[in-house]
Amino acid sequence: MKSSSPLARRAAAFGASAAMLAGLIGLVATPAQAATAATASASKAKPKVSVSTPTTADRSYVGACPAKVSFSAKIKVKLTGRTTLAYRWLHGDGSASKVKTIKLSGKGTKYVKVSQSNTFGEDVEGWEALQVLSPRKVTSKRSHFSVTCAESKVIDEDQLSNRFRVSARAWASPSTYVGSCTPGNKVHFGGVIKVNKPAWVKYRWILNGEVVDYGKTKVWSSKRVGFGISPRESQRGYAKLEVLRPGHAVSNRAYYKVVCQDEAPAPRVSVSGLVTATNHETCAVSAHANVSSTARGRVEYAWKLNGRTVKTDDVWFRHGGTRNVQLDEQALSGYATKGGRITLTVSGPRNTDSITQSYAACEAPKPKVSVSSVTVAGQRNDMCADNRGPGVDFQATLTSTGPATVKYYWVINGKREHETLERQVNGSLNVTWGIGGTHGASETSGSVALVVVSPNEAASGSTTFTATCPPKA
Repeated sequence: MKSSSPLARRAAAFGASAAMLAGLIGLVATPAQAATAATASASKAKPKVSVSTPTTADRSYVGACPAKVSFSAKIKVKLTGRTTLAYRWLHGDGSASKVKTIKLSGKGTKYVKVSQSNTFGEDVEGWEALQVLSPRKVTSKRSHFSVTCAESKVIDEDQLSNRFRVSARAWASPSTYVGSCTPGNKVHFGGVIKVNKPAWVKYRWILNGEVVDYGKTKVWSSKRVGFGISPRESQRGYAKLEVLRPGHAVSNRAYYKVVCQDEAPAPRVSVSGLVTATNHETCAVSAHANVSSTARGRVEYAWKLNGRTVKTDDVWFRHGGTRNVQLDEQALSGYATKGGRITLTVSGPRNTDSITQSYAACEAPKPKVSVSSVTVAGQRNDMCADNRGPGVDFQATLTSTGPATVKYYWVINGKREHETLERQVNGSLNVTWGIGGTHGASETSGSVALVVVSPNEAASGSTTFTATCPPKA
């Protein structure tokens, strides 16, 4: 005779089916080995990861066995490049599935749906959870389930008039509730179990597809059972009463509706203050804007560059307010370098809002010019014969980061020597200048410098010089 204890039944089911579960689930060697394999390819900057609670269509299975129960869950990964997603399924008996890996790449939020199935040959109550090992270790909430194997029995003609019969009926009181949703039972679900002969009856309540209560009671002819709920938010749904043994019966659906008059309205979201900036040196564009929410809640947002989504994220508001969000620099190419538009769209539980702003064209940076120190390139003594000091030639190097018309002038002994000169420079170019000697002097001395006035201002350091005529023969 099987035990009616859920713990004993679960232990018996998983113990007796160890060989079957090992083949279906494929237990890993050790958690340490799994974690090592899962995190081997993780990058230093680990992406954010979240996991949904597993779901199944057969949460409370009653029927023929063996029964196959399938679970699925979603993994949310905020990518900034390449990563390896490693995960495994955890089972209520303490075992775990083999670690599976998926390669992911790109930027933005990606959703990965994973699933697994278990087969059970007898009654069992347990749970499943999904555990992500890499790029971050995250474990979902447990998803409970049960399997009740209903055996088909052959009844002889003589037993037809004597066989056990059971039925169930359910109702909601009140079926519609409008008012405050402060603590306290607001909706009561009642049910009646009827039998044709006295028996201990095991039953359970199902609320919106989830098992919420179990019970066992002695029923002589009929008996009422029930439970209540205290909603904290407006909702609608149903409850039903299910008899598990002896026999099997499922009641009608008792529908209910709750309207919470004191429920805070869902927040409204908005976006404002979009500002764009073009970096002409790197030919990239960035932006920032303000996201606002009227109340507590999560706001999702998406950045678009010329109609293409380049970043998605969300921001959490604890009490409502305004937060500034940014779009990091996005490299421009092709027609996008000639200017375009950036759009930020925000989404909340009640509404969406968006804002668009154009950005400036990416212009090539202007060339920059620098000048080296002036040096003495040579001395001319032909003027010494005319009783004048020697002439002196100077040299400097102009360097430009790109094609440019360079305007400059020379400074001799602190005074501008001449009108502005102009040369075409692309790279480096040597420029020279010379002065003659002074009448009646045997030497020429002073200081010299070169000043650039366009396309940018630059100047060499001041260089002193002295030149002396050679002695006469």
